[in-house]
Amino acid sequence: MNCRSEVLEVTMESRQVEEAMLALLHTILLQRSTGKFHYKKEGTYSIGTVGTQDIDCDFIDFTFVRVSSEELDRVIRKAVSEFKDALSISGSDGVGQISLEFYQKKKSRWPFSDECIPWEVWSIKVNVVNLANEQERQICREKVGEKLGEKVINIVEVINRHEYLPKMPTQSEVDNVFDTSFKDVQPYLYKITYQITDCLGTSVSTTMRRLIKDTLAL
Repeated sequence: MNCRSEVLEVTMESRQVEEAMLALLHTILLQRSTGKFHYKKEGTYSIGTVGTQDIDCDFIDFTFVRVSSEELDRVIRKAVSEFKDALSISGSDGVGQISLEFYQKKKSRWPFSDECIPWEVWSIKVNVVNLANEQERQICREKVGEKLGEKVINIVEVINRHEYLPKMPTQSEVDNVFDTSFKDVQPYLYKITYQITDCLGTSVSTTMRRLIKDTLAL
């Protein structure tokens, strides 16, 4: 099985990191989740509905849609918070990457543990810049909102392609494909990881500041 890999890149202030990552990760998970499966007998089941909720950002001019599951939101927020804190420790200008990997389990014979086979990975590269004043921050607030809108459209376009998805499992195999730990939603099995780079490349930092200065000049 070939694992699909998609890379998104965004530049922003440190105070915008949490909201931006929640917006992108929740957008992906909304597309990669189903309602809970209700099995009547082996091979026969119905699927519950997935509720959605609009979320307004405080530091970005942007509203995103997420699954209305408080349990799932807490899990995503915890991972994003750890990523944001690690970025903050690295300094005012930093680079990091947070990845959302979808996988399925392949049962192995005892005494070996199950094999986890990834089938799709989303990597979000984050460049953090330190801005000089409130006017620059306001422009960044708008520009980041525009970029997130572009990324969300890109995510939906990619996911709507007719490419590999794990086949719908039987009742005995559902835990090999879906995370069934949530009471109100059933995402495909996933894990979130991140890594941090010490410093921001000059070209990325300069590009964002030039964009802001060009906007001020209009």
